[in-house]
Amino acid sequence: MSLRRRITRAPQLLLAASLLGVLLAPPAAVAAPRHSPGGGVPLRVATYNIHAGAGPEGVFDLDRQVTELRSLHADVIGLQEVDRHWGARSAWRDLAGELARRLRMHVSFAPIYSLDPAEPGGPRAEFGVAVLSRHRIVSAENHEITRLSTQDPNPVPAPAPGFGEVVVRVRGLPVHVYVTHLDYRPDPAVRVAQVADTRRIMAEDRGPKILLGDFNAEPAAAELAPLWKELTDADPGAPTFPARAPVKRIDFVAVSKGGLGGGGPHGGGGGPQGAITVRRAWVPESTASDHRPVVADLLVRTRGR
Repeated sequence: MSLRRRITRAPQLLLAASLLGVLLAPPAAVAAPRHSPGGGVPLRVATYNIHAGAGPEGVFDLDRQVTELRSLHADVIGLQEVDRHWGARSAWRDLAGELARRLRMHVSFAPIYSLDPAEPGGPRAEFGVAVLSRHRIVSAENHEITRLSTQDPNPVPAPAPGFGEVVVRVRGLPVHVYVTHLDYRPDPAVRVAQVADTRRIMAEDRGPKILLGDFNAEPAAAELAPLWKELTDADPGAPTFPARAPVKRIDFVAVSKGGLGGGGPHGGGGGPQGAITVRRAWVPESTASDHRPVVADLLVRTRGR
């Protein structure tokens, strides 16, 4: 089975999210600068594992996370551990859709698991990752990467969905944004395969690229080393987990140096095309989840800009 196989979702979700964003579009001004003397496009991005809406104590409190997310003033946010009608722990709510509505952002949800509803005619129980964006989402895909299922009592590594990709148009510039949640187990074998899959998928796209996610490994981990051949780690200089007294940085914003693929037929080219400069990155103090978010101010450049 090809690891590049693209998993489609009902088009109504993306369309509804796009229409919602048009109807509820926030004011154009955000905390990130709108113009840069260097000629690039400024973009503030964030990644946040929302722990299915719960804080470190395990109590569901989406209001607290809405407040935290709003305070980031981010243009694009990658979310992990997102429930949609998954279970009682998140009150059977659609967290992706609700966060988009309350933050007045477009949304794309990429399920890792999509299970039959508990009752006939009900919504599917889904868990996965999502992208929230103030900019219009022009396309969305849910890619397969290697996973070791938590829903199978005897799992074996196999391709499964949940590596989300969107293309957002930022002042006319298409930017690829990917959101991921890598395997949490101490044995890095599955993460090794996931990193290889991630690089292969990203290499097929051109232009500026941003990878957001919970990698469940620290920056110097051997399994992450291949990522840094083509991506720059927007190092915020602070740990992200656990939220109350963080000791590890396992949440990442990573950006293209000059495009993946080395200029091959599916690569991102070389030189300045797709290059992204990290202007600054930081970890806000927060206990709205069991992780802290990572925020980065970026400057996106393409050839001719």
